[in-house]
Amino acid sequence: MRKQLLILSALFVSMTVFSQKEELKNAEKAIKSNDFNTAIAAINQAEASIAGTDDKTKAKFYYLKGMALYQNGANLTDVIKIGNAFNELLKFENDTKTFKYSEEVGGLINMMVNNLAKKGTDDYNYAIQTKAPTDYLKAAKSFEEVYNLSPRDTVFLDNAALVYALGENYNTSIDLYEKLLALNYTGITTIYVATSKATGEEIVYNSKKELDLQVKLGLVENPKEEKKESRREFMFKNLAQNNIALGNNNKAMEYLTIGRKEFPKSYSLLIDEANLHYKNGNNDLFKAKLEEAIQLNPTEPTLYYNVGVMNMDQKKLDEAIKFFKKSIELKPDYADAYNNIGAAIIEKATPIIEEMNRNLNDFAKYDKLQAKQFDVYRQAVPYYEKAFEINKTSISVVQTLMGLYENLEMTEKLKAIKPVYEALKQ
Repeated sequence: MRKQLLILSALFVSMTVFSQKEELKNAEKAIKSNDFNTAIAAINQAEASIAGTDDKTKAKFYYLKGMALYQNGANLTDVIKIGNAFNELLKFENDTKTFKYSEEVGGLINMMVNNLAKKGTDDYNYAIQTKAPTDYLKAAKSFEEVYNLSPRDTVFLDNAALVYALGENYNTSIDLYEKLLALNYTGITTIYVATSKATGEEIVYNSKKELDLQVKLGLVENPKEEKKESRREFMFKNLAQNNIALGNNNKAMEYLTIGRKEFPKSYSLLIDEANLHYKNGNNDLFKAKLEEAIQLNPTEPTLYYNVGVMNMDQKKLDEAIKFFKKSIELKPDYADAYNNIGAAIIEKATPIIEEMNRNLNDFAKYDKLQAKQFDVYRQAVPYYEKAFEINKTSISVVQTLMGLYENLEMTEKLKAIKPVYEALKQ
């Protein structure tokens, strides 16, 4: 009885293999006749028991599955399925060291990759002009499909993540960036560049071998290698920005914290962290991060300016003025910094005015205090005048100057600036 069961089992396997081969023959015939629906149906029939067949049959199955989905290039609406099928074949033949179909399929993948990459680039260039999110999304989809066809080309996944964000599809952008991080993608590459002797334009080559050949043929000159820096810092930045756009500020801070641990000297990530603290209402942390940023980038005037603003908010007026003056040293035409020095000086008159209001009936004391008030105003005038000299379109600066000129009885200056105010009002 046992022997009989073994014979029946062997007969069953034989019939299964025969059935699969018939289905694959039917699929192959249907593909040649462009009857792809029939081909896909036959492939689906064979797929259920393909695991138990020989390597030759498996390779043919993977090949026909890809070709049935590819439809001679007529069906590129589901590139992921086509890519998965073709890449499954390439992996199988690589694992078994038999390469019957790899060259043909590799050529088809390269053709699709080139076509999709061109489409993505064209769509992206068009989106730059229109600024329409839907146009960016078209480009992003093409770049993602290139990666699905050719997973080794991770740069296209990076492109897709960036362009999905430009298309305001922040969730997909986040998913792709997280996939890149999981792959330990860095984006560090070497590119090979030379100048065309015919046109004078720079040409980028995929390999040193290509570059050397063109140099040898005398077609290009000035060959050089350029290293592209790591993209990971930029990825953490974009992950944070995507989450901020979705209102996930805590998640954004997590990515910035991780990014800063990996890139402790990143000025860009530090500024993003500072701005997020400000957005969250953590002004003390915002100020602390700006002061830290000054250590990384001591020649950036806006840092000193913003620290000055925070000191003003905390009523540390002399400290604020010190930072505003430093920003002017670095950027002599910094109109807002001159304006804020003037504002900080005027703020110093506040306690004087409060005391004046408490001594309205003591005329002698009141006059003495008012003289002090006007002395403070005189100190502010040159800074507001400098702000106006740099930017003659700020109505708030003009209004402040008019008030100062009136209080200080600077009649000629008041008369001269009034027409400016009238013009700006219109």
